[in-house]
Amino acid sequence: MGGVIGVLGGAFDPPHNGHLALAETAREQLRLTTVLFVPTGSPPHKPDRPLTPDLHREAMVALAIAGRQGFLLSRADLDRPGPHYTADLLALLQRAWPGSELYFLMGGDSLAQFLSWRDPQRILALARLAVLRRPGWQADLEELQRALPAMRERLVWLEGPTLDLSASEIRRRVREGEPITGLVPPAVADYIYRHGLYAG
Repeated sequence: MGGVIGVLGGAFDPPHNGHLALAETAREQLRLTTVLFVPTGSPPHKPDRPLTPDLHREAMVALAIAGRQGFLLSRADLDRPGPHYTADLLALLQRAWPGSELYFLMGGDSLAQFLSWRDPQRILALARLAVLRRPGWQADLEELQRALPAMRERLVWLEGPTLDLSASEIRRRVREGEPITGLVPPAVADYIYRHGLYAG
């Protein structure tokens, strides 16, 4: 099968223009054949907030990426039992896309917390990290390279717009009746309002 594949995992609750900018930047700079958008099952690091049901998050991702070349929705994480760890997901995707080179796409905020993830060494063995800087977040690269020597060869910085967008801010704006124009694709905004998501 082969190819160079970007993996963008997340709750996508909701998917927003920051996710699309990261995916587009990675697709262009790394010459990715495919970017997989992988909505997570229940992420272990967010036990305090129940996620919007899978069917809504999956539908919003499908709307967000509709018509965008090389962007695909993957149910790989939704279809497997938890707990949902990135290393296990990447192993699953490597089996599903044999011969492919994987890049795990993330923002600088995720890189800053990477050592707290389950089995970061295994993640680096399965995929390169492609990171887009995010305002206000600065990873300690020396500490990361000390703990994970492979980080030197497995980390790629993406050069692109650093959109300071967060799903939690979008949910807050919907809850408080503020506009979300320009923060999410129009079709996603329509879906949110049509289904009454984040209103309560």
